[in-house]
Amino acid sequence: MRPQHLVKISLICAAALSASAAALYLWGARLVAQSQIYEPFIAEAAKRYHLDPHLIRAVIWRESDFQPNVLGAARERGLMQVTPNAGKEWARAEKISTFRETDLLDPRTNIMAGGWYLARAIVRWNNADHPEAFALAEYNAGRTHARRWAQPLPRWEAAPFIAGIDYPTTKAYVRDILEKRDEYQNRPHTPTVWRAVRNKLAAHIWRWRQHMKKTPSTRQDV
Repeated sequence: MRPQHLVKISLICAAALSASAAALYLWGARLVAQSQIYEPFIAEAAKRYHLDPHLIRAVIWRESDFQPNVLGAARERGLMQVTPNAGKEWARAEKISTFRETDLLDPRTNIMAGGWYLARAIVRWNNADHPEAFALAEYNAGRTHARRWAQPLPRWEAAPFIAGIDYPTTKAYVRDILEKRDEYQNRPHTPTVWRAVRNKLAAHIWRWRQHMKKTPSTRQDV
């Protein structure tokens, strides 16, 4: 191959790499901006319902990956995948007479309803060493199953409770959210563009693996 051809190929490859890097950077910048859109709603729900905002953020990450229009198999809706029944309970508790199921696709409404439901579950388990672990199991699989997993325990301790969850998807759900909450607590600042890209790609790979081994939805009485 002639030297000039090698130079041309090298220039084409360099241009392609530069274009790819630029596209990834723009994508990362959009991810960073998107992740910040919901911060006022997360802060509002955390304050009103006495929740750790990092926990709310971790639930949103796990449930919808910050996509507000996600619809679940059991009619869960929005950022925190709130079911219509849970949304109606929240609306009654807050005396909102105009509530409709489609309101759960509104980010603020969804985060407020999901935050209320999660906070109520945490209160139910306030005698546990880590109530949020029990509440997350309830949030995912329903109160009936959470009580079944807790019933054999002499004390409500998170480690044996999680170990005893016999739904693999729920066990992974609880562990994933608690790990993500800890990550948010340890890195409270806005991620860099390249960290956002890396995290998003890692999340896509993780979710694909979860999808490949996913069992039918266990969320029944949420």
